[in-house]
Amino acid sequence: MEITATMVKELRQATGAGILDCRKALETAEGDFDKAVDFLREKGLAKAAKRMSREAKDGKVASYIHGGGRIGVLVEVNCETDFVARTDEFEALVNDIALQIAAMKPRYLKREDIPEDVLEHEREIFRNQALDEGKPERILDRIIEGKLEKFFQEVCLLEQAFIRDEEQTIDAVVKAAIAKTGENIIVRRFTRFELGESLEA
Repeated sequence: MEITATMVKELRQATGAGILDCRKALETAEGDFDKAVDFLREKGLAKAAKRMSREAKDGKVASYIHGGGRIGVLVEVNCETDFVARTDEFEALVNDIALQIAAMKPRYLKREDIPEDVLEHEREIFRNQALDEGKPERILDRIIEGKLEKFFQEVCLLEQAFIRDEEQTIDAVVKAAIAKTGENIIVRRFTRFELGESLEA
C-alpha cells in the first residue's frame, strides 16, 4: 500500500512523533492508522502515549438532543485542567463525540467493556452463519475473529469510524486532541436514549 504525505501528516498530528518515524510506522502497519499509532507507542515515540498515563479529572459532561427530542445523549469527557476544558478545541471534541453517539448508536465505550456472554452469543451467530454458507471447519475460527473485529467497530465508540472523517476512528481523534492540547483526554462514559426504544420487544 502506498503511504501518502497526508497519511504521514495525520499520524504526526495524532502522535507528535517525527515525520520519518511516522512513515516507518505506517509502512510497518501497511497503512493501518491505529496499528501505526500502537507501533509508535511501543517504540516510545508517541508523545500522546506518555500523556495518556496522566490522571484526568477535569473536563465536561455534555448533552446533545436530536430529532426534536427523539434522541438524547449524555457524555463525560475528561482532561487534566479546567483551562483545557474551557477551550474551543475541547468543546468541539466533546460535541463531536456526543454527535457520534447520537448518530452511530455505540453500545460500549471499548471492546474490553463487552460482557463475555455477549461475545459468546456473537461468536455462535457468526459460526452458524459460516456453516450455513458452507465454509470449511478449518477456517471457521479465522472467519469468526474477522467478523468479531467488524462487530467491535460497530458497537464500540472508540473503534467506530468518525462521522466527520471516516478515515479516522474516534480513538484516533481523541489521540490527536491529546497531541494538540498537551493533556491527557479520556472519554469516561456515555448514555444514549432513543424515544420508545425500551418499549420494543
